[in-house]
Amino acid sequence: MYRAEDRPALRYPMRGSTALEPPAEWAALREGCPVAHVTLPSGDPATLLTRYEDVRRLLSDDRLRRVLDADDAARIADDETGGVFNSDMARALPDQGDAHLRWRRMVGAWFTDERMAALRPGIEAMAEKLVDDMVAHGHPAGLGAHLAFPLPVWVICDLLGIPDADRDRFARWSDALLNLTRYTQEEVDRAQDAFVDYMAAHVWAKRAAPGPDLLGALVVARDSAGRRLSERELVFTGQALLLAGHETTANMIGKMIALLLDDRRRWERLLADPSLVPLAVEEVLRFDADPGIGLPRYLDAETVVAGTVLPPGTTALCSMAAANRDETAFDTPAELTLDRSPNPHLAFGAGSRSCLGQSLARTELRTVLDVLLRRLPSLELAAPAADLRRLEGLAVGGLSEVPVRW
Repeated sequence: MYRAEDRPALRYPMRGSTALEPPAEWAALREGCPVAHVTLPSGDPATLLTRYEDVRRLLSDDRLRRVLDADDAARIADDETGGVFNSDMARALPDQGDAHLRWRRMVGAWFTDERMAALRPGIEAMAEKLVDDMVAHGHPAGLGAHLAFPLPVWVICDLLGIPDADRDRFARWSDALLNLTRYTQEEVDRAQDAFVDYMAAHVWAKRAAPGPDLLGALVVARDSAGRRLSERELVFTGQALLLAGHETTANMIGKMIALLLDDRRRWERLLADPSLVPLAVEEVLRFDADPGIGLPRYLDAETVVAGTVLPPGTTALCSMAAANRDETAFDTPAELTLDRSPNPHLAFGAGSRSCLGQSLARTELRTVLDVLLRRLPSLELAAPAADLRRLEGLAVGGLSEVPVRW
């Protein structure tokens, strides 16, 4: 058994040769160095995990912290101390123990499969309208600007009871809070303050007149002990849902369509058999080579992973995308297999802290794909897949645009 710091450091994040391809280093790391010493853009050291079982185990370990607010926790990028992983929002929402389970039960009651099924007609109607507008615009068109970004913003704002006139603000605030390199710390702080002020006023209005939306319900909801969420919990719950419900799903819509159109046979197969859409969505989530920085875990006690001792103070980056291509967990993981089943991918994390809104994300992805297959069967990329460019600096991965024609 040896210590992680004895290994040479790699620069992180790593990049594939194109925006849709995985880094070549992943396979080599899984085989020969599954616990790798890496250097973050900030210059701070961290430990990268790439094997499926190791990533799943650390993500499922409720003892490990997801907030990077310890003095010796790694900074992700320059001029900050963890970004969204060390924000007021991250600290306000409990991530361990009974407090976390209580919060998750109260909020998670709104993200059941049944509730998402009830939301689908509205999501489909909005997707239809956005496709109508894109068609009226003419091609080539940017799928992100016309569909992938406006749809999730509309959905999550509708769920939270946010007025239409205020929705454009969240795109700016989300970008500032999730971007690790484009904004100064002062600009990030201003966006955070404005976001919190808005959500505090919104929660106050819900206190006065609760509506049928999620925040309106949470204002009056009580747990099994008769307690309500605090004002602080409500404000940062709203912020967390807006951030996660906007940027991550928007980016995934663009990557999903790009991956399916990159090999025309994939699109044609779905046209011939639309019943494959749910399985295809799961496979695209597994196959995504750029979900972002990964999920960090801060270790405050010595931990052994794959025979390597990780000392207290280690910041471990769990690469779900690398784990999702682990040959020990998936047959032919380098192939995008539309009918793969079962598909126990880690795109939404694992354990009690897996993504709370995964049912909503799945509903949006499936609805968008259904609508595009039906409305624009001749859809194709308007540029070579190799020319698609990454969104740089985001904590969550995405494409700067997906140009399409039909």
